[in-house]
Amino acid sequence: MNHCMFDGLGAMEFVNSWGETARGLPLKVPPFLDRCILKARNPPQIEFSHHEFAEIEDISNTSDLYKEEMLYRSFCFESEKLEQLKKKAMEDGVLAKCTTFEALSAFVWRARSQALKLKPDQQTKLLFAVDGRPKFEPSIPNGYFGNGIVLTNSLCSVGDLVDNPLSFTVGLVQEAVKMVTDNYMRSAIDYFEARRARPSLAATLLITTWSRLSFHTTDFGWGEPILSGPVALPEKEVILFLSHGKQRKNINVLLGLPASAMNIFQELMKI
Repeated sequence: MNHCMFDGLGAMEFVNSWGETARGLPLKVPPFLDRCILKARNPPQIEFSHHEFAEIEDISNTSDLYKEEMLYRSFCFESEKLEQLKKKAMEDGVLAKCTTFEALSAFVWRARSQALKLKPDQQTKLLFAVDGRPKFEPSIPNGYFGNGIVLTNSLCSVGDLVDNPLSFTVGLVQEAVKMVTDNYMRSAIDYFEARRARPSLAATLLITTWSRLSFHTTDFGWGEPILSGPVALPEKEVILFLSHGKQRKNINVLLGLPASAMNIFQELMKI
């Protein structure tokens, strides 16, 4: 399945509907197929800078580091550890609240930057997708078959990430989430239509989260799967959050790093 067809939520609904059809059941979520509701405006109205597409100079020369053997690991964050991480993010009183995604994203962004030994004055970018379905005005119909997400971003120097408390980085993630409004998303659609640009991944971390996708409930007639997840990560800059456990409250963090960087990252995951 390709992202040209749909996003993660659309893929999940497709696979689950496939399972319902295989079992002779009616579809719980019939597909809504009119993609024109999210077409670009004519003429395009680009109202935001859209730094998600910005090129960043790799002054840390990570290309040499990536000549090493790549290691792929999965790190389990149980619910207790996730709560501990959220408390750590709020312990200095700067933040009034913090979600699991915000705390974990900030934590791994900072740790990965340290593991890659990025220079303090290196600009680094965090990218992640926000579900636009409830944010569009009017909201997208239930069962929309297509891409209803938008990439949001945060830019920061590595020095600021490392030298400031975790609350600082969580605050950057929160600002990136708040940035996503109807106007921002429609501007992003117009930007892509006008420029045909792809997000630059230099000095970038792209987090994709499957923790809210119910692939684990898909049933083609022989029961629910024991395990669900990707075959591989699409790019070296991608980290995947994947929920697991009976209550789906634990999160596995899947990523690949050069061998020397992975050794450092493993130590930084101990909290």
